Amino acid sequence: MGAQQHRAALGALSRAESRHPLLPALAAQGIGIVAVGLPTLVFFPSLLQQAMLLAMLQGGIAAIMARALQAPSWWLVIHIVFMPLVVGVRALDLPAWTWPTGLILLLLVFWRTDRGQVPLYLSSRECVESVLPLLPSRPCRVIDLGCGDGALLRRLARARPDSRFVGVEHAPLPWLWAWLAGRSLPNLKIVWGSFWSLPLDGYDLVYAYLSPAPMSRLWAKATAEMSSGALLVSNSFAVPERMADSRIAVSDRAMTYFYVYRPADMAV
Repeated sequence: MGAQQHRAALGALSRAESRHPLLPALAAQGIGIVAVGLPTLVFFPSLLQQAMLLAMLQGGIAAIMARALQAPSWWLVIHIVFMPLVVGVRALDLPAWTWPTGLILLLLVFWRTDRGQVPLYLSSRECVESVLPLLPSRPCRVIDLGCGDGALLRRLARARPDSRFVGVEHAPLPWLWAWLAGRSLPNLKIVWGSFWSLPLDGYDLVYAYLSPAPMSRLWAKATAEMSSGALLVSNSFAVPERMADSRIAVSDRAMTYFYVYRPADMAV
């Protein structure tokens, strides 16, 4: 497949993912509310005093509907706990200002997780020891797509002062944390924004800890832009229907695996 075909495939994937992912989530929650609330109001009004029980039932039904709508697996957990958490927090009788404050903090930390479908994952300290052997012995360039608090890059930058490291993060608070913590390292740069708009050519290693949802789109971008011999290292999530060049076990508590690819050399 040529570069023009890669760009066309990437554009198609981007358009497919532009459909708002909150719509099926809202639909699942709404169905759960109706499925539990309507029978309770009509046939079992005494259960209205059991708010937590009803919330748990609603969460279970919402998760089942989300599964039927082929939502990512991590959405199922959100559906299960969302309404019970709402009921539990309301029972605390918190001041009114805590609600908008909490919403703002969540937005600053997670930003548009609903659209990007990439939760905030933080790489373990042990991941550094698994990334370092993958770097060329010569000075090189590394980019972390969705770097979170930047801890991984700071450790790599200290270990390899001869090389250049770039982190990209779109959520405001993690980006600010990464930028402030990395200011003392001259070979580290933290960029605020979407990594989809940044070219991947010129990097010897591209590190990504995303989710299953964007891996096909990332593969199309990597094969179109990365140089021959450059490595794509995906923490925990494999590219669908692509055999990894190698699979590396990380000795951390999460039993992490790296999936290592050479996209420019594997493109067909």
